[in-house]
Amino acid sequence: MKRIKTVYRGVFYREVDRIGGKGKEKVFYIIFKKDGKNQEEKVGRQYADDMTAARAALVRGERIEGKRLSRKEIREQHKEKEEAMTIDRLWEKFKEEKSLKSINTDESRLKLYISPHMGMKEPKNLIPLDVDRLTRKALKGKSPQTVKLTLSLLRRIVNFGVKKQLCGSMTFKIEMPVVNNIVIEDLNHQQMAKLMKAISDDPYPEVAAVLSMALFTGMRRGELLSLQWDNIDFDRGFISIKNPKGGQNETIPLSESARQVLITLPRGVSPYVFPGRGGQKRPDIRRAANRIRKAADLPKEFRPLHGLRHVFASMLASSGQVDLFTLQKLLTHKDPKTTQRYAHLRDDALRKASNLAGDIIEQAAKAS
Repeated sequence: MKRIKTVYRGVFYREVDRIGGKGKEKVFYIIFKKDGKNQEEKVGRQYADDMTAARAALVRGERIEGKRLSRKEIREQHKEKEEAMTIDRLWEKFKEEKSLKSINTDESRLKLYISPHMGMKEPKNLIPLDVDRLTRKALKGKSPQTVKLTLSLLRRIVNFGVKKQLCGSMTFKIEMPVVNNIVIEDLNHQQMAKLMKAISDDPYPEVAAVLSMALFTGMRRGELLSLQWDNIDFDRGFISIKNPKGGQNETIPLSESARQVLITLPRGVSPYVFPGRGGQKRPDIRRAANRIRKAADLPKEFRPLHGLRHVFASMLASSGQVDLFTLQKLLTHKDPKTTQRYAHLRDDALRKASNLAGDIIEQAAKAS
């Protein structure tokens, strides 16, 4: 196509078919030197880009002074921006490669707290102020544990991206808050009696059986609801826990009390010990468990299922007859530090036994 000069130096145009209309329109170009070489660049159309010779001359001046990118550079920049591995995009990759039981909880935490503040940012572009704003604004008023879990999720997503070479790393380290979340839920003898009565009186035997199994085995809620008949070896007296919280399958003893609970349950076509509708896995049992908690007049903060796991552990620890290593195996804790929270109960039992020995000696001395 023929070049047509303009009154502006280094600016010319060509006439082409108009986009979105009839007739012709001008397409403006500029010529300038860069690094000793002549450069020719298209700067825009007469109608589609509202370009004129005068505006093209201004663009030429900015390009010579290095104050403006070329159209090609701008397109590449936009393309890089679209393809940039932001926190939100990394999360989608993270989900594809991770089999997490808590994926829904993590995704909810991401959408509620992380995405609104830094979802469109790349890890390498994050600064400490971004994390500070996340904790002060999005997480304002939330519990220290929620803050810690959210920051931990952010760190896991970034570490995943860096490990997979999908993004650059952050230039700073996220400081995790110190959280004292050691909670031991226990019941006294009176509360235990009320709970056992409420379980016995409940009109739904399967719900009562779940709570009884939590108390007799210390199993987690998810492990109980996922429990299948094939996981129970009545002959050898073991329960296999598949895909537990720690990830590795575990085996725990089937106590006589737990056996008695299980043999009273009907076995239908469902593979699950505590099936839901249609024989499928029961999604949850909290509402029914809370009904029993209320019937037993237990404190509102007592968690019916996880609390019973604590009761199971507390009873064994305070008996003074079970060492912490054995308790760790029964609770399927991967980290012995988790079991250590019950150490003081065991120490109390040993202290009482030691004092009892002293009392017996004193009584013997008096008798002599």
